Amino acid sequence: MEKFITLQSTCVPLNLEDVDTDQIIPARFLKATTREGFGDNLFRDWRYNSDNTLKNDFVLNNPRYKGEILVAGKNFGCGSSREHAAWAILDAGFKVVVSSFFADIFKNNALNNGLLPLVVSPAFLSSIFELTEKDENTLLIVDIQQQTISIKDTNLVESFEINPYKKTCLINGFDDIDYLLSLKSEIESFETKRN
Repeated sequence: MEKFITLQSTCVPLNLEDVDTDQIIPARFLKATTREGFGDNLFRDWRYNSDNTLKNDFVLNNPRYKGEILVAGKNFGCGSSREHAAWAILDAGFKVVVSSFFADIFKNNALNNGLLPLVVSPAFLSSIFELTEKDENTLLIVDIQQQTISIKDTNLVESFEINPYKKTCLINGFDDIDYLLSLKSEIESFETKRN
């Protein structure tokens, strides 16, 4: 995985609540077992008409909005357990999803794949939506080491929680196996002392 310490980016505001994993990546696209290619079908039924033309009124198709941060309404990632949802979001170029609440399974799947599910207060989330509606160039700054998210050129900043183990993994670009390998010398030393 890629190391992730800080990120400054514009965002794509998906101001919808209760977005489930089938809306993120419909079940009919879950045939592949590798992580690549899912981004093309992220929010497929919302982004495309039945003839595969883009729906102009969907935010991901709006050229005003771009960036590596997806900002979503409350209860993002609910529904079935589907690791492919995190894969699709990552493959579409996002590194962070901001919401006021995430479904637990989605949150864990995201962290396991290097996607940061960042929980903010409802008031902070509303501020992001309001500011990006006025100015699509509004920048968000995510600092994993400090565990803060801020809106550039404002005094708006919030702290966020992250599991210390997952924080270490994101900062170092580790998946679970990489993390264990990083401890190889300590494990070997422990085994030597035991024998």
